[in-house]
Amino acid sequence: MNLISPQNRIIFPLDVPTPDEALGLVDLLKDRVGVFKIGLELFTACGPSVVKEVKAKAPGAAVFLDMKFHDIPETVKGAMKRAAGLNVDFVTVHCDEGRGLLKAVTEACAGSPTKALGVTVLTSLSEEDLSEAGVDPKYKNPASLVLHRARLARVAGCAGVVCSGLEASVVRAEFGEDFLIVTPGIRSADDDAGDQKRTTTPYEAILNGADYIVVGRPIRNAPDPVKAAQKISSEIERALKNRKICGNF
Repeated sequence: MNLISPQNRIIFPLDVPTPDEALGLVDLLKDRVGVFKIGLELFTACGPSVVKEVKAKAPGAAVFLDMKFHDIPETVKGAMKRAAGLNVDFVTVHCDEGRGLLKAVTEACAGSPTKALGVTVLTSLSEEDLSEAGVDPKYKNPASLVLHRARLARVAGCAGVVCSGLEASVVRAEFGEDFLIVTPGIRSADDDAGDQKRTTTPYEAILNGADYIVVGRPIRNAPDPVKAAQKISSEIERALKNRKICGNF
């Protein structure tokens, strides 16, 4: 993962309702970020055609289809086959249904360049939320639950996981460099966390072992999104250097 350039480690979410808005953002940022993420809102509004449009607008960028699939294994397996057929680079699936679902997903990706990522614990969830949802008390600490689910994803053959920057270090320490870590919930030090409860800065997430960071509002809401993306690239570069100097991972 060290060969990935700082700017290509930035995943920008196209969390807008129309293709025109999405493609406008792609055109603006295609030389400043490495991955564009298509989530539930845009995909529901536009369907698979938006994947092709984004790839055509930014042929040098990767596409992340963030569906967070969650259903019985056969249903998800079929959906994953369709997603892989779109030639996207990443697709997400929830880990909380266990190894059977994760295995079905990796089988559906076999022979394609699409990488399955297991979503461990959403960054909008706190320890209290997990307790309220009935999670086993021994996993009430988000880090312990993230690590447990990361193990399931690894055994099932997933290319990596999605987890907060607060847990990235324990995942990296256990699985080494050969396991992707994608970190959402990224905020600048002085930003409002909004609906996120487990956040880190770009620097912290990369220093803790993340390969990619999902950065939406700090770029999209900035007076100059291009400059904001450039600033985040600089933070990533600094974190990578310090990670190497400190001997982390």
